[in-house]
Amino acid sequence: MRELHKSKTFVWLLFLLFCIVWCYMLGARTLVPTDEGRYAEMAREMVATGDWITLRLNGIKYFEKPPLQTWMNALTFELFGLGEWQARLWTGLCGLLGVVLVAFTGARVFSARIGFFAALVLGSSFLWAGLGHINTLDMGLSGMMTIALCALLLAQRSDISNSEQRNWMLLCWAGMALSVLSKGLIGLLIPGAVLVLYTLFSRDWSIWKRLHLVLGLILFFVITVPWFVLISLKNPEFPQFFFIHEQFQRFTSKIHNRYGPPYYFVPILILGIVPWLGVLFQSLWNAARESHTVSGFQPKKMLLIWSLFIFVFFSVSDSKLPSYILPIFPALALLIACHLDKASSKAITASALLLLLPAVLGLALSWKIPSLAKDAYSLPLLQAHVPWVFAASVIAFIGAVGALALARRQKEWAIVALAAAGFIGGQLLMYGHDAQGRYSAGIDMVPAINAEMTPQTTLYVVDKYEQSLPFYLRRTMTMVKHMDELEFGLTQEPQLWIPTIEAFVVKWNADAAAGKKDIAIIRPETYKQLAASGVPMRVIAQDPRRVVVANQGIAAAVAPVAPAAAAESPAPEAKAAPAEPAASASTP
Repeated sequence: MRELHKSKTFVWLLFLLFCIVWCYMLGARTLVPTDEGRYAEMAREMVATGDWITLRLNGIKYFEKPPLQTWMNALTFELFGLGEWQARLWTGLCGLLGVVLVAFTGARVFSARIGFFAALVLGSSFLWAGLGHINTLDMGLSGMMTIALCALLLAQRSDISNSEQRNWMLLCWAGMALSVLSKGLIGLLIPGAVLVLYTLFSRDWSIWKRLHLVLGLILFFVITVPWFVLISLKNPEFPQFFFIHEQFQRFTSKIHNRYGPPYYFVPILILGIVPWLGVLFQSLWNAARESHTVSGFQPKKMLLIWSLFIFVFFSVSDSKLPSYILPIFPALALLIACHLDKASSKAITASALLLLLPAVLGLALSWKIPSLAKDAYSLPLLQAHVPWVFAASVIAFIGAVGALALARRQKEWAIVALAAAGFIGGQLLMYGHDAQGRYSAGIDMVPAINAEMTPQTTLYVVDKYEQSLPFYLRRTMTMVKHMDELEFGLTQEPQLWIPTIEAFVVKWNADAAAGKKDIAIIRPETYKQLAASGVPMRVIAQDPRRVVVANQGIAAAVAPVAPAAAAESPAPEAKAAPAEPAASASTP
């Protein structure tokens, strides 16, 4: 039988089907807090204000991250309007780019079959495929770092001309520059540290002569410097906060309350690499055994050091989030592909069995998910997830059993079966979570709020901050008491918020007396305190996380939000309902 990777028809058909599912899922779910709502709203405000230099969130200066993803999201909104798939398009393209790059790089550096396997592994890995459909910076960073890694591997081949090597290395430097614009200095520091460690362990000293340092650094600074200069000129407070607070203190202290133990990323890696866990450690071991040479590039060793250094670097950091280790997955995909190329049927069997185990557990226990509900409101949300967990378990079961049956005689088909089961099963799990995502975002309250809102209405958020609602309401909010992550910006522009609930009550009552309508989104506990103290409020909508009230029509009836409400999102047109300038919309 002809090998699958040699059939162009099969490869392109598989890729087309993969792209259809991948792209459809970009718009299949609500934008959930915190990252998805935050970065969509920042881009919406960039479009609304026309300021592409100073980043703002809720109308307040927000200097925690560089602008690349906000730029790309804003450009997408300008071209296609506002909506879920538009907000996820950049991260979706970055995830898809990673799959294409490892396929191309694997084929050029190793063999065509390794490139085929690498694409299957990366595209189906649970964490990569999952975060490719979440609007978060780490997939954008990973996409740009994958450009740098793959271009470096391609540049260091022994069978290319000097001009090809220069061009690939310039692409590598561009990838590092875009990584810096994605998430900061880490985009340069990590590749630099990996290169130093590779040199020490491989004794490939000559690689430094092949980096095209002068041209590369010129290109790097041409790409990165302009924005840093412009924002610093407009905002003199930016350099200290961004370079000291964000780029140094966040990794050396618990300042962001994202601390985790040293083993924090171990279970994330184990879950995130599914369905390839059965071949992960053998793949790493094989890379470590790559023979030393007096001269000549050792790509497996580079991939191994890349993976281990990033994993250890974030493990010892005092700031941890699950997505931080995402940049290691393209390297792992290439190493796993190299192992699968020569592995026996036992390796595929091990991976199939390790996929079969959670599949059986899902089939047996999915019906118990509703028992995790903490209250009556969340019960139907969890019940809505049950059929999707069951369906994902069925897909995983079929894929695992199919791979077991095919492992001995048709290895490539077995690997395709595992990849298809892993990818489709993971997407079903994410799709089924949308009921809970809508609750987290508060999107079912949008129709009730919009029905009360006018362009002159001030929208307050009291003792909390909503990350997704501003995007769906197309409005910024005036924050009361709770600074959340906007503390730095509010210290720079304190006129944009109300620091105490007492001051808010005075303003609320004064507007009510003057006939000016205000709306407030309030933490339930705070609402009870305000109601007990006699603050006039009419409830527009409520759920266990928030209460929405108005200061007009106090005698009107309450309109609670049903937990399984299927309210549609507002029309996703960027210019159909133009927002007020972000700063003025947030001014109390």
